[in-house]
Amino acid sequence: MVDPKSPRPDRLRGLREVVDGPLHGIAGRFSRFLSTRWPHSALVIFTRECTGRPRKVAGDAEMINRVTIDELDQLKARADPGTPVAANAMIGGVTRAVWVVLDPVDTLLVLVPRTPRKRLPEADELAGFFGIVATSIRQQVAQASPDYLAESRAASSERARTITEMVAAHESTLLSILTALRSAGLDDRRARLTATETASAALVALRSAQESDLSLSEEPASAAFTKLRKNIRQLLKHHEVCLEFIAPGKTARPLPGEVAYAARAMTRTVVLAFAAQPRLARLRIAWSCDGGSLLIDVRDQEAGELDVSTLSRELAGRARTLGAAVDLDAVPGWGSRANIALPLDSPATHSGEPRLTSLNTREHEVLRLLAQGKRNKAIADELGVAESTVKFHVTGVLRKLDVASRGEAAALARNAERTPPAPAR
Repeated sequence: MVDPKSPRPDRLRGLREVVDGPLHGIAGRFSRFLSTRWPHSALVIFTRECTGRPRKVAGDAEMINRVTIDELDQLKARADPGTPVAANAMIGGVTRAVWVVLDPVDTLLVLVPRTPRKRLPEADELAGFFGIVATSIRQQVAQASPDYLAESRAASSERARTITEMVAAHESTLLSILTALRSAGLDDRRARLTATETASAALVALRSAQESDLSLSEEPASAAFTKLRKNIRQLLKHHEVCLEFIAPGKTARPLPGEVAYAARAMTRTVVLAFAAQPRLARLRIAWSCDGGSLLIDVRDQEAGELDVSTLSRELAGRARTLGAAVDLDAVPGWGSRANIALPLDSPATHSGEPRLTSLNTREHEVLRLLAQGKRNKAIADELGVAESTVKFHVTGVLRKLDVASRGEAAALARNAERTPPAPAR
């Protein structure tokens, strides 16, 4: 990794290495880039736009694994956008010296310096580097590529499962403490009252943490549509088109985060395709929910000159990743329509198992490393084979699993790992 003290062209190439790669590894790459100039033991990037992994971390595992969403929210509340600071704050359950940068796009960087200092060295340059990284993260999330969606969906599912198990275990423990402390057999009234209040407060905090974490994994359908409406008006501000928006009902089921991002991205793609028609006077954009799916309906009147084949190709990647059904039609002189049904729930986790059994031993090894986010060169180094051999095996894996991308294959592998074996008959 290029040292940020090096000449400017080398620094820019080094920064390109940071933003060029899988989103889930960007914290590690950025940490290595900053390590010489801003020595630190831990790095955290926090953005609520990444529903699967809002915290991107690198460094001391014991420390970063204890960093909570609440701690990061409190740091954001104290920080001024674009003004990096050195401060003392609660991170990982302990008050530590930290360097904090809040980018104007609302993405937070926290560094835990190896040697605490009263001032953050070269703060403006650090803010500049982070601004490029934060913008890259925002753009990758907004584009909602198939690989990102597959990774995000897998992370969201695992996150929800972990939260549920954690809450159940802690709630059971705290309720047991409360029961014991409320027992008439304890005669120290003041101690019992204090302990009861403490345990009650812990229960409230725990339940609030669950609600906060779950809120990162989903968006109210109406709020997601409001964001879309603003996007569309901005996109078509130079088009003389009458826009009609039909929002989902207030009782519509909340959308998983990756579905909300994909729905906005796919709707924007459709709208731009409709806007490319030479004669477009009116456009109707509607979202609705049928319980199990988000239904996207876009249609015009009279134009009917939609390039159906091109739009179908543009939507195919996201549709395949999330199991969406796409129906496009255009009749010149009558109108065009686009209907997309996005499932709100992940596909059945066992659906890929029969395909996984078709892989040979080496292909299973390649898929395991691919599911860890490793690129071909890293896989080749670990297996002790040529990179061209890895490319050959990856092609075979994609063909046998009947998937179009590494992200889909990785998601299928992760789902299979989480699926319990079938009961014996």
